[in-house]
Amino acid sequence: MSHPIRLAAMSEEWILRVTCPDATGVVHAVTGALAGLGANITESQQFSSPDSHQFFLRVHFTTPAPVSEADLETALAEAAARFSMTLGLQPAQKRTRTLVLVSKAAHCLNTLLFQQSAGQLPIDIVAVAGNHDALRPLAEFHGHDFHHIPITPETKETAEAQLRRLVTDLDVELIVLARYMQILSPDLCAALEGRVINIHHSFLPSFKGAKPYH
Repeated sequence: MSHPIRLAAMSEEWILRVTCPDATGVVHAVTGALAGLGANITESQQFSSPDSHQFFLRVHFTTPAPVSEADLETALAEAAARFSMTLGLQPAQKRTRTLVLVSKAAHCLNTLLFQQSAGQLPIDIVAVAGNHDALRPLAEFHGHDFHHIPITPETKETAEAQLRRLVTDLDVELIVLARYMQILSPDLCAALEGRVINIHHSFLPSFKGAKPYH
C-alpha cells in the first residue's frame, strides 16, 4: 500500500524509485526526462529480476533550482505511461519511518540502533516489535518503544493482524526483519509488499532453520 508523501512543496535533492516490467530503454527514458529538467544524477542503482521479469531503478539526483513534486511527476509522466512504471519520489533529506522486527538475538538490532543514533542511517525507528520480550531492554535503552507480539502456530493469524495494525497506527514505511525468526504468511507479505527487507545474513535457502551456519 502506497502512502502519500508528506513534504514541503519544494526541494532541490530527490530520490526516485522506479519499478516496471523489464524492457529496453527504461533507463534512457528516465534519465532523459531528468536531463530535460537540467537534473544532475549523483547516484544510480538498478536491478533486473529474471524470475519476475521486473526492473528496479533507484536514482539520486539534484536540480539546478527548486522544483516541485508535481513538476517532476509531469516530466516523468510520458516515460511512466510508456513503460507501465510505478514511481516513488521523495526528497533526499526525508527520513524513512521504520519498524524493526526481532526475536531473541540482539546483534542485528544493536547494529541498527547504533548506526541510526550515530547518524549513519537516514531512518526514524518508530518502534521495535518482537515475538519474544528479550530485547525490550535494548530497545528502551536507545529510547524506542517495544511491542511484544507473541506468536504460536495457533495464534499466528491474530498476531499478524496485530502487527498490521501497528504498521498502520505508526504510519510505517519500512519494516526491517532483524533476525526475526518467523516466516511471514502470504497474506502479510501481500499487505506489506515493497516495504519489507530481511537483514539476517545466512546461507538460506540451502540450509534452513535457526542455525544455518551449523
